[in-house]
Amino acid sequence: MVSVMKPVPLVVDLDGTLICTDTLHESTIRLLHDRPLDVLRIPLWLADGKAALKRRIASRVELDPATLPYRADLLHWLGEQRAAGRPLILCTAADVSVASAVAAHLGIFDDVIASDGTTNLSGPNKAVALVERFGPAGFDYAGNAAADLAVWARARHAVVVDAPSEVVRRAREQGPVELEFPRLPTGWREWRRMLRVHQWLKNLLLFVPMVASHRLGDLETLGTLMVAFLSFSLCASAVYIVNDLLDLESDRLHPRKRNRPFASGRVPVWRGVAAAPLLLLASAALGMAAGPAFLPWLAGYFLLTCAYSMLLKRLVLVDCLTLAMLYTLRIVAGAAAAGQALSFWMLAFSMFLFLSLAFIKRYAELLVQAGSGQAKAHGRGYFTADAPLVLAFGVASGYGSAVVLALYLNSDAVMLLYRYPEVAGSTVPILIFWISWVWLQASRGLMNDDPLVFAVKDPASLGAGMAFGAVLALASAGLPW
Repeated sequence: MVSVMKPVPLVVDLDGTLICTDTLHESTIRLLHDRPLDVLRIPLWLADGKAALKRRIASRVELDPATLPYRADLLHWLGEQRAAGRPLILCTAADVSVASAVAAHLGIFDDVIASDGTTNLSGPNKAVALVERFGPAGFDYAGNAAADLAVWARARHAVVVDAPSEVVRRAREQGPVELEFPRLPTGWREWRRMLRVHQWLKNLLLFVPMVASHRLGDLETLGTLMVAFLSFSLCASAVYIVNDLLDLESDRLHPRKRNRPFASGRVPVWRGVAAAPLLLLASAALGMAAGPAFLPWLAGYFLLTCAYSMLLKRLVLVDCLTLAMLYTLRIVAGAAAAGQALSFWMLAFSMFLFLSLAFIKRYAELLVQAGSGQAKAHGRGYFTADAPLVLAFGVASGYGSAVVLALYLNSDAVMLLYRYPEVAGSTVPILIFWISWVWLQASRGLMNDDPLVFAVKDPASLGAGMAFGAVLALASAGLPW
């Protein structure tokens, strides 16, 4: 009688292996988002051990396994192994409630072994549990970190997934490696996307008061504004990081935002948690160098953006008003750094114009989500059916900014600033054209999630901007002949 050998079980780690993130880190971020006061209790929970900490956090928040960033190539290979009759075991240091939810969602695992609130199933503890279950060299193991070396030492074969080169080298030295899945690229490009360096363009609004008052020749003020620009940019990057961390689930449900560094898992959550306070410290130091009048506005911007990330972005209409205020705050901060007063006209014009751009941002998101079959925008207070009304609000706000500009150009202040004030009036139809153009593009579904990013790439917008600047230069200096 011929005996048939049973296939060797394949044991798979969860955090950093099956998924491109760490469930404990994400659960802690979710706890901060949903129950911020409970975060203060983490040191007390940790005193009872890491397993107890994981259990208490997992009992207070719920991660949606459908939105987690899975390692697609590994998942495909696991499907092939299961089809070949190989038992698959999910074995992780994550709490058993988290692991069980993932296993139920995927439907490919025969069993789950995980931390139980008492034992933290990581490293040597995991190795002991697997040897007790399957015997020495009675299983193959897929992992990704230095802690998994203790498990690979007791396994038959190692499957190395997205591991650092040093871990790969040591895994090869201590035993046979069945398969290696290469690391996902996390170079400067991903860090640049994490910091959203392209969004620093918005902080050029700090220079608007200086340009509007015709003080471009004041080199000392220009230097101060450059320091203020860098301070605002670092602060903005810190806030973008915090916003992305708090918005992980919503971003993963968005057709484009799911590819952001944290949402996709290309940049670990812990790096964002470490980078944000460092950026804020650097921003505050530069803010102090920009002058005492500038620093309160920088602090106000930071607090308002935090309020937006934590609450205001979920309130219908309030979110767009807040975005308009954040744009306008940049102009106010620039005036403070330059030591000059702001006119009512500039503030009114800014609020109307930026409110229109904020509505464009929301309108573009609603169109994308409606196209994917969603009835409600996740994490926002809007239904996708609200899109036509949001369009109406935005167009009205944009045309309102043109009215304010026309009234300003007819004021006494213009007579003092411009040599040919009647020429400056030509900026009004240029602005009306641009407002109409960007809303036309938005209604056609061609608008980027951020209208200012769209504008710097759009030839018609760039042409309108150059025409606007040329008209103001002509009104100020006249023709050169």
